[in-house]
Amino acid sequence: MDILTEALASMRTAHPASVRTDGRAPWALRLPPVAGAGFHVVLYGTCWLIPVGDSAGGPIPLCPGDVVFLRDGRGHVLADHPDTVPVEAEDCRIEGGSPIGTLTLGGDGAPTSLLCGSYHLDQGRPHPVVRQLPALIHLPTRHGRHPELASAVQLLGAELENPRIGSTGIVPALVDSLLLYILRAWFEDQPAAGAAGWAAALRDTAVAPALTAIHRAPATPWTVESLAERAGLSRAAFARRFTSMVGEPPMAYLTRWRMTTAARLLRESEAPLTSVAAQTGYGSEYAFAKAFKREFGQAPGGYRREARAA
Repeated sequence: MDILTEALASMRTAHPASVRTDGRAPWALRLPPVAGAGFHVVLYGTCWLIPVGDSAGGPIPLCPGDVVFLRDGRGHVLADHPDTVPVEAEDCRIEGGSPIGTLTLGGDGAPTSLLCGSYHLDQGRPHPVVRQLPALIHLPTRHGRHPELASAVQLLGAELENPRIGSTGIVPALVDSLLLYILRAWFEDQPAAGAAGWAAALRDTAVAPALTAIHRAPATPWTVESLAERAGLSRAAFARRFTSMVGEPPMAYLTRWRMTTAARLLRESEAPLTSVAAQTGYGSEYAFAKAFKREFGQAPGGYRREARAA
């Protein structure tokens, strides 16, 4: 069971969106907030990412192969230079093309090309593995860093520069997998000695097996004792360790994952409520519906209808 893959899948609400952005100096583009998480890949050239907002940091220089991930899709500016006055993204025209559309702007100076896009993730109930990430992640892939991520960037660049048969299927698949490459690279960047939160939990010899067990079999009647046994710790020691890393006690996380799994089943399957209840560890439809309404504020049937309508 791959916990990171499962956590991201539980938050996805649609396929990612992407566009190629080609700029020639002077150029600058103001991007509004998006519902989900934003990302940028520098295919060639250089530019700056300029955060906006009261808590924003300073401009970040980007080079070929650099990848940026914006956890909550916050607004920002991309520019050839921090002093260039930006145009609004909604005022720009995206030209259709294969495999994705292209936005072109700027003058006749040095060229830069980026792949820009967003992952549609439910930010109303973010999984803690995503919620604990930094608001902005910057991953350079030059000089041999993050070889798998660098390979994905190179493949994307090749398909966008020279589209051929199959590119319309290859590019969306690469963009989709890019999210996992980005987050895996960030987690692996965290030093083992100083890692905290989920960066520590995913590699911890006691907590990681317990998380895997919960994700693999959420319907199992787990207890703190049974999970502690798998971890080889006492009940109290395991509970403290789990809570400090995951951010909530074992039974609270178990309930969270059961409800997350139930919501996904309601959105993506035609399984009757009795089946959803059984798959998430509830002995009756009534007990499941009561727990679901307490977590989501509405009955399972209403949630399913609303999700389908959306």
